[in-house]
Amino acid sequence: MLEELTKFFSILLLTMLKFIAGPVGGYAAGYTFIKTVLVTVFGMMTSVGLFTYFGTFLREKVLSRFIKNRNKFTKRNRKFVKVWSRYGVIGVAVLTPILLTPIGGTLLLTAFRTPKSMIMIYMTISALFWALVISGLVFLLGDQITERFS
Repeated sequence: MLEELTKFFSILLLTMLKFIAGPVGGYAAGYTFIKTVLVTVFGMMTSVGLFTYFGTFLREKVLSRFIKNRNKFTKRNRKFVKVWSRYGVIGVAVLTPILLTPIGGTLLLTAFRTPKSMIMIYMTISALFWALVISGLVFLLGDQITERFS
């Protein structure tokens, strides 16, 4: 039981940081397809929820202690603004699992003062969609790869 919980929370924590860790970790752990999708969505949405509701606090109180004399117009910031202006809330939500991290996408949306309910709704839809697609690919290709090399 403890081993199963450790495995689950390890995958969950990794998915909070990088979305692809959910499907790959679930497959590697021997989870079913549905369990893999659920841990992936739950991991991303845990990160999204934390940074949606506590993102401003973290940015102002925690990150400000580590980042001094921050230049607001860096190349990275310009790229974020370009993504936001080109694609909006839905585009950022769709791109978050595959190009951005759950934390990066959420902080981008909170920085542009997107309503919290919109962030949660669109990110949940995006997480579910991409968890199904990527987990499907991992399970399909993972079986073929392991058969080829065993």
